[in-house]
Amino acid sequence: MQVTAKVDLSRFENSFYHPGRSWFWRMAWFAIGLPVLRCSMIPSSGFRRLLLQFFGAQIGPGAVIKPGFRVKYPWNLRVGRYCWLGEDAWVDNLTLVSIGDHVCISQGAYLCTGNHDWADPAFGLIVRPIQIGDGAWVGARASLAPGAVVGEHAVIGFGSVVTKRVPPYQIHCGNPAAFVRHREIASIKSSQPSAANRDGQAADQGLSPAGTSPASSDASSHSRLISR
Repeated sequence: MQVTAKVDLSRFENSFYHPGRSWFWRMAWFAIGLPVLRCSMIPSSGFRRLLLQFFGAQIGPGAVIKPGFRVKYPWNLRVGRYCWLGEDAWVDNLTLVSIGDHVCISQGAYLCTGNHDWADPAFGLIVRPIQIGDGAWVGARASLAPGAVVGEHAVIGFGSVVTKRVPPYQIHCGNPAAFVRHREIASIKSSQPSAANRDGQAADQGLSPAGTSPASSDASSHSRLISR
């Protein structure tokens, strides 16, 4: 079949879309707020929380926000309590990104809410929200596509790509991300093993042992490894 239609980016038009704040407020964020947020010379998570809240984000108490963390529009960001937001993670939120309580977003993770219609000659803009449930873990270098939903306590493996819904308490890895196993979390009431035993058990299960700081990362080529 002969194909004659061509993409014409000069026809691109997104007048339907509004980022949610005035031009002045957006320029203030890009010129002042974002560089300060990412600055490695400012170690304080508390300061970053206040900065994001000043620009309209909803950030719960206890959030750990590492240097290099990047947000497109903070007024489209909702973060729950005691979350970890790792170095160089990028929340590209043209529309709402909702992150529940006790969520870990590891280094270099990419949360993308914008897309284009590849069948449209004008390459029309598509925006879809992203939702991440309580207790979930998005591993280092993982990517979430527009409209992705990560269920409560689900785990997204290192470098994985999520384009749809991941059910609660499931571990998904790969591109596209696929089910690997169910996540089992030990009861708080159970006896706590020593650090050496914890690391050994994690290695037996194909997972990274816990690091010494929030959102730390262990590299491995093992397909079941989840990097913090």
